[in-house]
Amino acid sequence: MSSVIAKPAMRGLLAKLLRFHLAVAFTLSIACAGAFKVAVGDSRKKAYADVYKKYDAIKSFEAMRDAGIFEMSKCE
Repeated sequence: MSSVIAKPAMRGLLAKLLRFHLAVAFTLSIACAGAFKVAVGDSRKKAYADVYKKYDAIKSFEAMRDAGIFEMSKCE
């Protein structure tokens, strides 16, 4: 009793595997982009919003002026 091993399907194998791997790669990239947006992007937006709620531009300008940042350079 000898059993015959079936031939492997070689025709179209590359196209079939590429289609599968491209679908998986596309799905994973979309998932990673969404996770990054939620984890990093939204927290940064919230942090910037919190900073600029309390930010006073006039007070900041006066502090920089008093520190001497806005000195004019002499052109001779």
